[in-house]
Amino acid sequence: MAPVRTIARGTFEIQMSPSSPELSGAVARFDFTKTFRGDLEAVGAGVMLSAGDPTQGAAGYVAIETVSGRLGGQTGEFVMQQLGSMFGGSQVLQYEVVPGSGRGELEGMTGALHLTVDEDGTHRYELEYSI
Repeated sequence: MAPVRTIARGTFEIQMSPSSPELSGAVARFDFTKTFRGDLEAVGAGVMLSAGDPTQGAAGYVAIETVSGRLGGQTGEFVMQQLGSMFGGSQVLQYEVVPGSGRGELEGMTGALHLTVDEDGTHRYELEYSI
């Protein structure tokens, strides 16, 4: 029997700070933390590497983030990997749960997160997952 897919919805706040050293003049490193609210009540912490010039609409980043808390009444942690790019007025953003990263009651978790940002800057997520 295939695992049941569930969708968790809510918002999150992110705080980012530059981290040193930069890998080169072209690649910047940032540390970040997130506070998730809604169906996922958790905190996240991660590292992002970025390059390009987002003010000109041409940039990319990769990140890895550990998320710890409660999801659908279950407690544990999992890791998400992220890939984002922008060019020519279009953006690509992928968030995936890293296979094998679930711990506690979230062991065996798989899934993907979809992100939208409202005009007022509110970050909204839909996390489609199964355990």
